[in-house]
Amino acid sequence: MTETALPKHLPLAGQVAVITGAGRGIGRAIALKLAELGAHTVLCGRSREALEQTAAAIQNSGQSSVKSSVIECDVTDLHSVEALAELIERTFHRVDILVNNAGVYEFLPLENVSDDHFHRLFDLNVLGLLLTSKEAAKHFGADGGSIINISSVAGIISPASASVYASTKAAVDSVTRSLAKEFGARKIRVNSINPGLVETEGVHTVGFNEGDFRKAFEAQSPLGRIGQPEDISPAAVFLASGESSWITGETLVIAGGVR
Repeated sequence: MTETALPKHLPLAGQVAVITGAGRGIGRAIALKLAELGAHTVLCGRSREALEQTAAAIQNSGQSSVKSSVIECDVTDLHSVEALAELIERTFHRVDILVNNAGVYEFLPLENVSDDHFHRLFDLNVLGLLLTSKEAAKHFGADGGSIINISSVAGIISPASASVYASTKAAVDSVTRSLAKEFGARKIRVNSINPGLVETEGVHTVGFNEGDFRKAFEAQSPLGRIGQPEDISPAAVFLASGESSWITGETLVIAGGVR
């Protein structure tokens, strides 16, 4: 890797960003934006095909000096996360930015909640975030860096039929505040972004991109629309950059005014 080849006017030139769930939706948009501003990216997720598409989009964006590495990774499995950490060390030797985006989105009324549903959501949304943060933290340098957790406004407004999902995101916000205190002495800042309803593949899968759920959200939003992944990525860039150097332990709600 030749960092001198990177244009130095780019605010994230030469930094190394790890993005989980980078194959689709918000994770993909964040990866593209970080790369656009000069960051090398480590793209991880469960679908190599989707990750390769993100990597190709980065290379096709004109940032030829930016490197992208792809690794299939199950963040709920410690051995898989350790393999991710080994790739980071072998390829880039450090981490400057970690975006914990991998997660699962599912609403169920209490009568349909099962132990499988509970563990699937908590394992991915909370345990996965903890394991990835634990391993990545070993690779931050003396200058510290930034961990950005993708949470949800659901953790704050606690909508009906979302008792488990909303609980996972409330946990993410709590973990964010705790890790900010734990890592502060190492100059590692930890913040969360709490999006509202954003049009992603996952939202399409559960059918929330249309119908009464979307209409209800749009009716509550002063801006009258649901979000797009590109509405979230600039905030991630801000929290990754030195422009937010005195911001840690915070929760940034980006939900079109819905609270």
